[in-house]
Amino acid sequence: MKQGPHAPPLRGSLPPEGADPAWGGPAPDRALSSHVVAADAVLARWHHDPHALVQVLRETQAQTHWLPRELLAHIGRALGLTLAHVEGVASFYRFFHLRPVGRVRVLFSDNITDRMAGSEALMARLCERLGVKPGAVDAQGRFSVDRCSCTGLCDQGPALLVNHHQVVTRLDAARVDQLAERLLAGVPPEDWPADWFAVEDHIRRADVLLQGLPADAPSLPAVLARTPAELLAEVERSGLRGRGGAGFPTARKWRACAEADAPDGQRCVVCNADEGEPGTFKDRVLLSRHADELFDGMTLAARAIGAQTGLVYLRGEYRFLLPQLEAVLQRRRANGLLGRNAGGVAGFDFDIAIHLGAGAYVCGEESALIESLEGQRGTPRIRPPFPVQRGYLGRPTVVNNVETLVAVAHIARRGGAWWAGLGTPESTGTKIHSVSGDCERPGLYEYPLGTPLAQILADCGARNAQAVQVGGPSGSCVPASGFHRAIAFEDLPSAGALMVFDQTRDLFEVARHFARFFAHESCGLCTPCRVGTELVVRRLDKLAHERGAGRGSAFDIARLQELDALLHSGTHCGLGVSACNPLRDTLAHFGQAYAQRSTAAQFQPGIDLDAELSSARRATGRQDRGAHLNTEHGA
Repeated sequence: MKQGPHAPPLRGSLPPEGADPAWGGPAPDRALSSHVVAADAVLARWHHDPHALVQVLRETQAQTHWLPRELLAHIGRALGLTLAHVEGVASFYRFFHLRPVGRVRVLFSDNITDRMAGSEALMARLCERLGVKPGAVDAQGRFSVDRCSCTGLCDQGPALLVNHHQVVTRLDAARVDQLAERLLAGVPPEDWPADWFAVEDHIRRADVLLQGLPADAPSLPAVLARTPAELLAEVERSGLRGRGGAGFPTARKWRACAEADAPDGQRCVVCNADEGEPGTFKDRVLLSRHADELFDGMTLAARAIGAQTGLVYLRGEYRFLLPQLEAVLQRRRANGLLGRNAGGVAGFDFDIAIHLGAGAYVCGEESALIESLEGQRGTPRIRPPFPVQRGYLGRPTVVNNVETLVAVAHIARRGGAWWAGLGTPESTGTKIHSVSGDCERPGLYEYPLGTPLAQILADCGARNAQAVQVGGPSGSCVPASGFHRAIAFEDLPSAGALMVFDQTRDLFEVARHFARFFAHESCGLCTPCRVGTELVVRRLDKLAHERGAGRGSAFDIARLQELDALLHSGTHCGLGVSACNPLRDTLAHFGQAYAQRSTAAQFQPGIDLDAELSSARRATGRQDRGAHLNTEHGA
């Protein structure tokens, strides 16, 4: 993709008067001009690189509040991209706004654990105090209130996101009332009470990773002095498997990348810090407390595979961590651990940059993540080729999870045999679990793999639990009869989330909430996922009496099972494959929750067809209600 020329400031008009309250005062031409100036500064900072489009849009919107079409056209010309391309990318990510929003955007975290803690009532309370509806902007363009997917703060919710930047935790009625007062008074977020933004780590049980490197651990330069083959062999001896959910052997991935053809000699290491699985927050704490171990792991991976470029894809909801992470990188550059001859190794030139996501769960899939890094829509690629063969900018690329790379920093210093001695033969090492929901002590718990689920529940104070969602919505819903099972790749694998539900919870409603999440997060590329996830939601809504008023029947259950089979076998990526996991598990283990909602003796339609035809009757002057039920010929 060629770099486009630097475009001159755009001259044009804004939307009709009154259509854009978020401009906030300046005359239309001056407002557009100021937005263009802001965009030009961002474009210059990113060297007019079209692959940085997502970052350009994000940083520009942080100053302009939303992205008018004229501004998108200007950015496109500056990058040598069409308006259709830029608009297509901007419309993909939910944190980009193509219509006016409030200057202060308040987004309530909408994970099931937030709802269990009362987030819906708190959002309704805030909207009532502010006099706005969810998703709407107040008349002066001051603020808007809406929902977003899980913000990774399940251990201290309900929580909300402010301007896709700050987070407010531990919401209650009093805090919501104080928030409303400040919003109505026009107090900017930077002047809100500091304790509102406090994020606790809540480490309840630390093992080797959460304890950090021992004081006598060898320095990174000492470890980097080993040959790439020696580093790779150490990781291979450890038996380390990816901690992002799939559990692919780390050394095998690295070896495939090192041996792949790289026409320009360039390889990349990418850290997947897009911790978007609802209920997961372990990477948030690792990024906050153990960033050096993470960057050590990336540097060691680069040395092992011969990479020159490192990229961290940080989820947009963790924007508040960016300054701290950038400071750590700058310190490491100053200490010679990054840049030319990194770590004192002659000819090993390696540096790390951070790119922020913009709100897209599907970008947790490694090829979709790479598309986003390249400034594209986060659509999963067709594989093969795999990222280790052709990844970022067509170069062989290793993508590893935060926890995986932190483990590498330990393994390289303490030995592969040491790591292999933890856990089980098939699942070596430890695993960090993000525990939330109906328990006394939500937070992080690290155990050797092979630990029974029952032990984790006892340690976190989960009393009277009827089920645990292991691994987030894309994982498994485990009933009480399965609490003896071990968290391990060979038994009960987990990406790191454990959401606990006690006997008061309706597991049908839990599954329905997760179904809505998947339908909302589908990238829309393949029809089975785009349409299928929405059909699952509609069928569950019908059973919930939101559609059809009690018309559920055994037919609806059968259709749900058919949709599950379709999604599991016919979708493009893992999102569609796992979208019906909560449905399947709750049907199997909590079928009564569905049976009590499907009591009709035979199929009943989910819509009132006569009511749907009423507008057509009015338009044609007909007064024959129920005519569609007449089966006589010629009627």
